[in-house]
Amino acid sequence: MLTLERIDIRQDEFRLTAEFKVDDRALVAVVGPSGAGKSTLLNVISGFFAPVGGRVLWDGADITDAAPGKRPLSVVFQDNNLFPHLTAFQNVALGIKPSLKLDKAEAVRVNDALERVGLVGMELRKPGALSGGQQSRVTLARLLVRGRPLILLDEPFAALGPALRVEMLDLVAELVRAEGATLLMVTHHPADALRIADQTIVVANGVAAAPVPTQALFDDPPKVLRDYLG
Repeated sequence: MLTLERIDIRQDEFRLTAEFKVDDRALVAVVGPSGAGKSTLLNVISGFFAPVGGRVLWDGADITDAAPGKRPLSVVFQDNNLFPHLTAFQNVALGIKPSLKLDKAEAVRVNDALERVGLVGMELRKPGALSGGQQSRVTLARLLVRGRPLILLDEPFAALGPALRVEMLDLVAELVRAEGATLLMVTHHPADALRIADQTIVVANGVAAAPVPTQALFDDPPKVLRDYLG
């Protein structure tokens, strides 16, 4: 379980507070106006930005001061975090060993992950030779080989067209559920949240609210969400 305990985030005039829990295996969307702090919230959870107060806990263990690489999570940003000079196989292999010196069992894990995301036969292609959707699949394969229990996605499919974005959302949901992982996904699209998220966190007016059931939230949105949705 992810717990944010009296988190206080500040940067110049910006301030965001958060206090909530996210259940294991939950698929949670994070929505709100631009500049409200959605990405900053994920950066605090992942360890790339330090809060001025409060604690981040995973299964009761305090990880507030842990380095990003020591936290039980994987993060995907909008640019997919792929290295253009490496092949799809190598980009996935980074999730196991940055040295890329894999043993046979580890190489099998990489190939299995690529197969699970539908990239059989594309192992040797570099990102420039892959479509946007295929690049996203490489990133998801790397999440699989990392095997972390918490996955943070910061609008990873924002550059994709509507049909392809839906396809990738469905794949994410399928993989996350199969792995028994917990998902937090920042999105600007209510349809994304409604499609795969059990719960949704609204970030607005300096507060990241506790997760609530997604369908109920959008059936009767609070004023801050109505204003955002127009």
